[in-house]
Formats: sequence, C-alpha cells, structure tokens
Amino acid sequence: MNIKAVIDRFEEEFAVILLGEGGIKLLIPKALLPPGAKEGHWLQIEMDEGAVKNISIDEQETAEVKMRIKDKLRRLRGGASLNEDPQEDPDEGTSGDEIF
Repeated sequence: MNIKAVIDRFEEEFAVILLGEGGIKLLIPKALLPPGAKEGHWLQIEMDEGAVKNISIDEQETAEVKMRIKDKLRRLRGGASLNEDPQEDPDEGTSGDEIF
C-alpha cells in the first residue's frame, strides 16, 4: 500500500510524519528517510503488512503544495481574503518578494 505523507518536523533522531488527509502522526528514524529530505517535503511511503518498505520524496506534490502556499501568501499580502477567487486580479498587491 502506498501512502502520501508530509514531513512535519524533526525531533532528535526522528522525523514526525503526518500521514494522508487525517494527519495521523508517525515517528520514523531519520536514517530511513531519503537523502535530502526536509521539513515540508511530501513523501510516498510504501508499506507492507504494517511495515515501511520504501520511502521516496514526492517532488511533484512538494512543488505543487509550495506553489499553493506561495500564492496564498501573495494574496494575503495584497489584502485579499483566502476565500476570494484567486483569478480576479492575480497581479494586484504583489511586491515581487520571493518567499521560497
């Protein structure tokens, strides 16, 4: 079974991983993570009979989430509500500052 998860934070020698939509917490030793894994990276975790078989960074999901967050921050800085349609005026209130 493959599960989507995000690295929430690191605590000592463990990564706190939030699984799926429910955000169930899982502690995984840092040593089991792929090289270069950081907080905020999305992962694909392959599990078999309750054991972790493979973990890989989901580069596409990580990039998509990063862009959504960047867009929300841009809209908030421009005085927009997150409930407003982002297509109304995408250039209004931008300062050109990069966050990531």
